[in-house]
Amino acid sequence: MVWIEGGCFAMGSDSHYYEEAPARQVTVGGFWIDVTPVTNAAFTHFVNETGYITVAERTPDIADYPGAAVETLMPGALAFVPPDGPVSMDDPYRWWNFVAGANWRHPYGPDSSIDGLSDHPVVQIAYEDAAAFAQWSGKRLPTEAEWEYAARGGLDGATYCWGDELMPQGKFMANTWQGSFPWQNLALDGYERTSRVGAFPANQYGLFDMAGNVWEWVEDWYVAQPRANARSCCVIANPAGPKKSDSYDPVQSDIAIPRKVVKGGSFLCAPSYCDRFRPAARQAQMIDTGACHIGFRCVVR
Repeated sequence: MVWIEGGCFAMGSDSHYYEEAPARQVTVGGFWIDVTPVTNAAFTHFVNETGYITVAERTPDIADYPGAAVETLMPGALAFVPPDGPVSMDDPYRWWNFVAGANWRHPYGPDSSIDGLSDHPVVQIAYEDAAAFAQWSGKRLPTEAEWEYAARGGLDGATYCWGDELMPQGKFMANTWQGSFPWQNLALDGYERTSRVGAFPANQYGLFDMAGNVWEWVEDWYVAQPRANARSCCVIANPAGPKKSDSYDPVQSDIAIPRKVVKGGSFLCAPSYCDRFRPAARQAQMIDTGACHIGFRCVVR
């Protein structure tokens, strides 16, 4: 872990997606944070020690999904399946499939595995799974403010974790998507899927993979836009985020499952479609669902 001295910073952005605004001055206290996302090796150790069974490995309870057909409730998770060619971008289910048998050991289904990927981030992790690991390890998940402050690496207001230029001197700084999303993955950065942790440069706090590779869970419930709009420094101290009852996503308001915030973007983020491998970027994720590009890291206050 790395110690992050607390301080004041500009959280969010007024220049990108609506859910990042308004930019506001926030202060956080000091904390320790994992240098990398939790790896397959670390999560394997946790499971071996505790016998923990992840959400994706359990059969869903029909009481949690009223109206669903019993035969559709089976263990599994979401996996990215690229289409054969260009498709309309209005429906993400053109490239996201629920795959029976997909879980952290088999990220893309029963025929896939994590053999040889011990130093890659663990994926197919639901919020409950990340929180269970954190508790077992004597840590916790970061708040959104803590995560973003750490990701910025002291570069307050910069677009990326490393500055304002996407590829300084033509160098890839994170594991992201190159090519026409979602069908053409050129993998110019050397990785088609997850990369080993630490494969790309650390930020100025010595933290790896705060951009790209995998999205990371944080503690905060998701609301479409932060309600605070303070402009004077340090007015908002250690914000804990909204209450569960306030969790709401207007894009998917018909779905009752609460959402938490994920941060950092992933190997599936393309500048032309999902320019979210930035500290300010945020996305809503249903708490009962993992995916092949979602992991986590922990903190200690």
